[in-house]
Parts: sequence; C-alpha cells; structure tokens
Amino acid sequence: MKREVIIALAIATTLPMLASAKEVSAGAHGTVADSVISRQREMLAENTKGKGFGPQSPRDIDATEGNNSRVFTAAPAPTEMNLCNIHFHKNAEHKGGEFTQYAGNGDGHGFHSGYKYSGKLSASELKPVGHDICPSMHGGLAAGDTIEVHYVLSTAQAEPGPTLASCLTDAINNPQLRVEAQVYVLVNDKQALDFERLAQYRRNKGLYQATNIPSNTGTPVQYAGSTTGPGYNEKGSPFQVSWSVHPHVAKVNIESVGKWCKGNVFNEDHAHGVRNLITNLDLLSNITTGTL
Repeated sequence: MKREVIIALAIATTLPMLASAKEVSAGAHGTVADSVISRQREMLAENTKGKGFGPQSPRDIDATEGNNSRVFTAAPAPTEMNLCNIHFHKNAEHKGGEFTQYAGNGDGHGFHSGYKYSGKLSASELKPVGHDICPSMHGGLAAGDTIEVHYVLSTAQAEPGPTLASCLTDAINNPQLRVEAQVYVLVNDKQALDFERLAQYRRNKGLYQATNIPSNTGTPVQYAGSTTGPGYNEKGSPFQVSWSVHPHVAKVNIESVGKWCKGNVFNEDHAHGVRNLITNLDLLSNITTGTL
C-alpha cells in the first residue's frame, strides 16, 4: 500500500512538469492568442477558489504582495536536505531580476513561453553552434536561450535520480521540498561556466549536496510556493515548496549543456515547458524579508 501511495504521489508531482506527446504535438510551433492564456488563468482561479490551496509558483520575484495565508512550514536549509533531482525549463518560469523579457504566449502548453535574459550578449556569444543541443519534439536549445534550472531538495532519505519521484521514499511519502532556482543564459563561449560542473553533487555528512551552484548571482528571493510545470496552468498544485530564486543570470557554455543532456543520472535530455506566471494574489504568498 505504501508503495502504491508513493507511485500516485510521484505521478501527481511529476506529470504536470512533463508535456505529454499529445500536448507537444498540439500547436507546438504556433503561438496562441492572449485570450487562451486569459482563459487558463480564469480556469485556475475557478478551480482553486475556496478549496484551500496553498500559495502557487512561479511568480514575479520583484513583487512581494500576496493574499494566500495558508499555513506553510518552511523547509530546512539546503545543507540539511538531500538533493534529489535537477532539471531545467526553457526560458525562466519566474520573472524578475535579470530575466524580465517575456518570450510570448507560446503554444498554450508551456513551450516557447516564460521569460528571457534581459541583458545584452555579444555577436560571438550568439554564434550558432551548428548542431542540435538537447533536441526534442518541441525544439532544442540555441545560443542566446535562457534556462531556469531547478535544484530540488527533499527531507526524505532520497538519492539523486530521475523525476520528482526520486524525492519520495517508502519511509516518507510527504517530505518537505525546497527548490534552489538559478537562471542561466546559454552562450557560445568555452570560457563560460560548465553546466556539467554546475550539476555536480557529492555526499557530505550523509546528505547529497549540489556543490557548485553559483554564489555570485545575488541574494535569492525566498518565498512559499508550489511545484510548477504547464500541467498546472488550469489547476492548483497541492505540493508545498520552499523556493529560493536567484535574481542575477550567469552565462553558461551551451556545449556543456548539450553534453549533460546526452547522459546524466537524472535522465534529463531536453528542456521542460513553463507554467504560466501566477498573478492572482489569492494564489500568492506574501514575500517577507528573512530566510525561508
């Protein structure tokens, strides 16, 4: 029975972060009208009103307002938790800091939407690499693209592995979750940061820890939220997550991302879609100063 519960939770947590083949093929290369996104927001409000959902993600990290007061116990510090998964989204799911350029409405299923790096890149940094990088049914990555990387941590005795199912165990099927979010811009520059190194981890005092998250990308905005992914565009996520979103963008060598996609313990080989930015104050927590 415990294993069945864990599988159900894993599916509920993971599937909304992954687009189904049907979703991908349904207008993956088109751009939906504003009315489609507005309708999704209306459905989200309708499907969550009065049902007790906790605060949702992603959000504008430069805006602190929020009316959702659902009791939320913050997850421990990252050093007291196990790294259980690393994955990334094409374009930032969050808005703010140095990623405020809207990518557009996308296909209505989370692809080609989100937020881009708002800074400037040189012609050499934007030079095409001439081959596929992390290709998928909804397109690959190119120099100049923005990605938001989620380093997911769990209070369970978890090990790094594929999908958020790796954050659950037979012993604890309702662990506290934390996500360290870092936004990177991909450049054609061998001197830029190496993504394989950024995704490295080691076991320290019995806990799996990400060892190379940049320390120079600004003080992270910490807030109470939820799991993300386009599967939650019209329904609320029932999972509570303590978020730390770094506001500054670091440059990463796009070739190193391609190498990571060809083989990693997380079985990640492409970028995930993004959830619509949450703008409904009733679904947002109030951001206060201090540690979450």
